[in-house]
This record gives sequence, C-alpha cells and structure tokens, in this order.
Amino acid sequence: MSTDHHQSQLKPPPPPPSSAQLNLPPNMSQPSLSIDPRTPSSRHIEQMLGLSHHPSPSRPIYSDRFIPTRTGSNFALFDISSPLSSDGDSSSPYKTLLRTALFGPDSGVVPPATPDKLPGVNGRSSPVSPPTRNIFRYQTQTRQSLHSLTPFGSDDQLPGVSHSPVKAPRKVPRSPYKVLDAPALQDDFYLNLVDWSSHNVLAVGLGNCVYLWNACSSKVTKLCDLGIDDSVCSVGWAQRGTHLAVGTSNGKLQIWDASRCKRIRTMDGHRLRVGALAWSSSMLSSGSRDKTILQRDIRAEEDFFSKLSGHKSEVCGLKWSYDNRELASGGNDNRLFVWNQHSTQPVLKYCEHTAAVKAIAWSPHLHGLLASGGGTADRCIRFWNTTTNSHLSCMDTGSQVCNLVWSKNVNELVSTHGYSQNQIIVWRYPSMSKLATLTGHTYRVLYLAISPDGQTIVTGAGDETLRFWNVFPSPKSQNTDSEIGASSFGRTQIR
Repeated sequence: MSTDHHQSQLKPPPPPPSSAQLNLPPNMSQPSLSIDPRTPSSRHIEQMLGLSHHPSPSRPIYSDRFIPTRTGSNFALFDISSPLSSDGDSSSPYKTLLRTALFGPDSGVVPPATPDKLPGVNGRSSPVSPPTRNIFRYQTQTRQSLHSLTPFGSDDQLPGVSHSPVKAPRKVPRSPYKVLDAPALQDDFYLNLVDWSSHNVLAVGLGNCVYLWNACSSKVTKLCDLGIDDSVCSVGWAQRGTHLAVGTSNGKLQIWDASRCKRIRTMDGHRLRVGALAWSSSMLSSGSRDKTILQRDIRAEEDFFSKLSGHKSEVCGLKWSYDNRELASGGNDNRLFVWNQHSTQPVLKYCEHTAAVKAIAWSPHLHGLLASGGGTADRCIRFWNTTTNSHLSCMDTGSQVCNLVWSKNVNELVSTHGYSQNQIIVWRYPSMSKLATLTGHTYRVLYLAISPDGQTIVTGAGDETLRFWNVFPSPKSQNTDSEIGASSFGRTQIR
C-alpha cells in the first residue's frame, strides 16, 4: 500500500458547502431557502399521525371511497356518439330526462378542446387547464339524502316532466260496509238473481218474488209475486230506463216497469227455465235450460225474432259487449260461444274450459277482450281476444268461478268463487296480481252486481245474505268514498 493512498484515506471530510456555494435556481434567493432540522424518521412519523398535514385551500378533499360520480366524469373519452342523439329529437322531455339520468346534468355541454383565458385576480387572465384525460371522477361527499338515491334528482326540473312521489298501493276494505238479509235466496249455480240498475236500484229474486232495494234511500219495494207454481230464475235491468226482465222456472219472460210496479208484457218461447238474461238497447237475449238462446225486441209484437242454437246443455251465462256487436254465451256443456247481431250459429267457439261457464265479462277498456270463468272442475279464468280469435292467458284460481265483473274506472276485475273457499278476489289486469281477497260468505258466492258509479259491488250467496263492498276507486279520485258506501252501515233485511 502506497503512502499517498494511505494519506487520502486519512483526510478529514470536507466541510459542508456554504450558502454562497449552493447551486440554486436563478429565481430562488438564498434567504428563502430553509433546511428542516428534523430527521427523516421523525418526519415520516409525523406524516403518519397527521401532525404536519396542512390541506391546501384550493384543492378539494376526497374521501377514501372511490365511487365515481356521473356529473364529473368525462364520458367523451369513450369516443362514441351518444345513442340519444343518433336519431329523433334529442330535445324531447323523455330523452332529456334519460340523458340526465345516465350521464349527469352537464352531459350536453362539450368541454373545450384547448385552454382558454378566463378573467383572473386584479384583471389578469389566467389559463384554464386542459380537460383531464381521466374517464371517472370521484365524489367528495358520500352522504346523500334518500331522494338523491333515485335516478332523477329533485333539483333537476326538466320541461314537460313532473316529479311526483310514488303513490302507495290502493287499500281495499276487507269487510262489507253493509249486509242485507235475503231469505230464500237460492243456492243454485245456474241462476242469476241479482242485478243493479243505472238508476241505483237493486233487484233481487227471492223464491217466487222480486224485491227492489233503493241504494240511495234504502227503501225496499216488492215488485211481483209469481205464485206458488212458479219461481224467479233470473233478473236483468235494461241498460237505460226502469224496465226489468224476469225469467221464470216455467220458461216465461216477464217485462216490468219498475217505476210503476206494473208488468208490461209476458213473452213465451222457452220450454224450460230461463236462467240467463242480457240486454242490448231494446233487444233482450234470454238463455234457457232448453239449450237455446232467444233474441227478442220488446217493441215488436212477436215474442222473439231469432233463435240461436249451438249449446248442448243449459245456457247459464250471457253478456253483450259494450258496443252491442257481440254476444258471449256460456253453458253447462263447458263451451264459450261468441255470436254477432245477425248470426244463428256461433261465429267463435272456445272449448278450453273443463266445467260449466257461467262467469262472463267484457272489458270496457279494450275492444274484443273477453274474460270467462269455469266451474268446480275447471277453476280457471281465461282471457280471449275475439277480434283476432286468440286465447290470451289463463289463471288457475283454485276454486269454482261463479261470476266476473270488470271495473269501468280502472283496469281491474272482480271474481266470486264457490267450492271451496267462497272468496271474492280483486285482480289487476293484465298482471293478474291479487289486489285483495275478501271473505265473509259461508256459502258459494253465486251472485254479483256492480253499482252504476263503478265503485261498489254486491255479492249474494246461499247463506241468504247480500254483502256490499267498496272495491274500486271513483273515476275522478281514487280516494273518494262511494256515495252508496257512505249511506248507511249495519245489517238490515231486504223483505
């Protein structure tokens, strides 16, 4: 080892350079330079504990939850055209609302591609930084109100779009508001003994008599007594006016003027009992146990002008469509037929039911929509489109379907049932979800009628009671009580 090399190793370390010897940038003066006397380890500990953290007032503080916010994200970096503006009018309220929900309220503003000059402090202009190349931007506030969690915020009022709270499901009272005793109300599936007139009068066939109950005054009137040798099998009000048709067990059809309690005429033609009636203006259809349907004009001298043949068993269901162009008939032969005004043979035949078809209802909301229900061996409600001659759907109710009626105020319908649950069901259409199930009758709910305002139904059963239920909303307000339902409560007797 040489002496020179040994001496170089023993030289003391050079002194630290002075401030005059520091190589500083030209824009930094020496007095502005300060050296932190703390050791690196102490500085690291203070940073971990947050003792030396001084946030910049010009920078937002981001949370540790990396949730992208739509309002600040730069979706233009996807370099794709907006599907909302590809065709059609992008200024429509729906498309504007959809664009705001998907891309935020500022989605329609395109950021500038180059920096721009904005007025700064003391009149100086400050350059605006170019748009970021990050697609997502993260929000600084994690707590949101419950309304802000919905896709459409309450502050974004768009033209033509109203923000209203979601309506609560409509509640149907589970108990009848009125019960009438109806002695001698027959427990016979094939009869139709209850009907409600446009003048708010209920007609009920009890044994060999017909009684009228005024829903406004609760007054009961005995209309007729057929005698011991005959009995009432069906009643049916004309669509307008006060004429009531009464079908009897002897095959007769009587027409009564209820306002005067006077019989106008008696019409023959059937050999056996008349259990089904349906009016179409001044024309009256009657279905009988003799398997035929007679078409009658009460203004004409003859008892009937047409006979419809096709059923192989008793006709127990008859309904004219709302436009009076189609007549639906159901029979104990498990058949559902559709006739027009001039046919003597059915123009449509449906044979899918496996039990008697008494329950028939035309929709007041859709032309050609027909609902039908089958008896104990079938238990199904089926929907048909008579315009296209197609079977739409089928719902197994689990029990005998006795009656169907459609609400004219909302797209819902009611079915009444027999074996084995004796229930009343309110259905939404077309989902066929149950809105309510009403119980109370102890026998089959064989009879059903709806009030003229479309809000109240009355049901009758072999337990000799008539029960009144508020099931449908009014056409103007879904929360308004029926005038009929508010009239009186309690239990009274119809005769």
